[in-house]
Amino acid sequence: MAVVGSMERLEFRFLGFPEFRLSGRRVELALRKAAALLIYLAEAGGPVARDVVATLLWPETDEQAARARLRRTLYKIRIAFGREIIAATGASLSLHPALSAEIDTRVFEQACNSRSLDEAADIYNDDYLAGFSLPDSPEFEEWIFFRRETLRGRLVQALERLVEAKIAGGEPRGAVVHATRLTALDPLSESAHRHLIHVHLAGGDRAAAERQIETCIRLLRDELGVAPDPATLAMLREPTQDATVDVPRTCYVAVDGIHIAYQIVGSGPTDIVLVPGFISHVERIWEDPGCRAWLTAVSRLGRLILFDRRGMGLSDRVGARPTVEATAQDILAVMNAAGSRRALLVGASEGGPGCIRFAVEHSDRLSGLVLWGSLAKGSRAPDYPFALTGAQYDLWKQRLLAGWGGPAEIETFAPSLTGDRQARTWWAGLLRAASSPGAVAGLLEALRDADVRHLLAKVSAPTMVLHRSGDRAVRIEAGRFLASRIPGARFIEVDGDDHWFWVGDPQSLLDSISAFVRRG
Repeated sequence: MAVVGSMERLEFRFLGFPEFRLSGRRVELALRKAAALLIYLAEAGGPVARDVVATLLWPETDEQAARARLRRTLYKIRIAFGREIIAATGASLSLHPALSAEIDTRVFEQACNSRSLDEAADIYNDDYLAGFSLPDSPEFEEWIFFRRETLRGRLVQALERLVEAKIAGGEPRGAVVHATRLTALDPLSESAHRHLIHVHLAGGDRAAAERQIETCIRLLRDELGVAPDPATLAMLREPTQDATVDVPRTCYVAVDGIHIAYQIVGSGPTDIVLVPGFISHVERIWEDPGCRAWLTAVSRLGRLILFDRRGMGLSDRVGARPTVEATAQDILAVMNAAGSRRALLVGASEGGPGCIRFAVEHSDRLSGLVLWGSLAKGSRAPDYPFALTGAQYDLWKQRLLAGWGGPAEIETFAPSLTGDRQARTWWAGLLRAASSPGAVAGLLEALRDADVRHLLAKVSAPTMVLHRSGDRAVRIEAGRFLASRIPGARFIEVDGDDHWFWVGDPQSLLDSISAFVRRG
């Protein structure tokens, strides 16, 4: 709501096709770029440089022409509203400081933050800016996409928590509407189908649960060419059990308004923080028997702390590409939330660069650093020849995304499991639950551009670097490079071709973690 004088109010509705109202009167903006400008300024919540806006909305024109178009657009907005609602200086633009705007996306996020989940679910009546686009402004389109993914991710989390709360409160029938909505949001999400199956079983409607399993089987077969996870099919045989295998409780901590999902397993004297690679889901990882066994073994060595990085798994989607610096911030926030003063940091694959950054910035918080199948730079350079070129990386990314929904690139990550039907089904389900092709594309681009080579000599924590000799995802030379540049680091070459640490012989990594734990 925005008040001018004592009567007028301004309202923006961005969930659905955008609407703008002044004192209850709907204001029509004939120019889509006028609407886009208002949307961007409202979401920014503060001044935005004129040059940034001009480049964002008119990328095809030169600076002078873009600024002229921006001035005309500001004039059109003033005419449409009948007053000045944008404060313009020579350098920046913002909503007028006299106005206090009510924006439905902010109200939705505030409801999520305060755990007013019923209110949040009611507010979200359509996807962000549904039906609105600017095809000639690709950066603005990308910004819309990431904002939409963030909000959809928060809705999914809210609905999942509502389902759990209703069932725990003895109201399974009240959970049906929320679980049904989950399946409508992503019909190919096996996790969503499980929630609905569980709700029907908890409410005593076995026939509805059977129909939902049949729907799940048909959709996954017809659309993705895969079968449901055996645990999904087993739900009818054990109708009193939960919708998933027993997993640790998932908690959340906020970092600059972004909620990071984490778990704590075990209670040993040494804290062990596992930082995942490019894809993760703190709940779905427990559904693979091999991964579950490995995590359980680590939790017997110390207190294991798991988390999903921002933009991934059960953590909030973000409106920008996650950086190495952001991963280091997530590690710190999770450790603080878990009450961990010092920890052994285990960085797997693309999680390694964030661990290295953390090790340099917060050396007092580390008892040691273990890097598995990791790297210092995401793409090739003249002095870093053992990574894909930028063009090769982009081709690999396209191949991965084209196979998303199925067991994409399992031949690269775990060649020994290529013919394992259970592993393929689990991996396909984890990918779908953890992210979407569009959302993960930005993450992969950030990983491609990551480079922490300049930080390696500054790592002071005791470090072990482990790498499989035939790793197809990250070449062993990348591991040797890390060990040669980190002072005092020990390099351990492990037999095998699998990139995933829990596949093949997982004992080498367990032994390395155990050695740090014994060292204290």
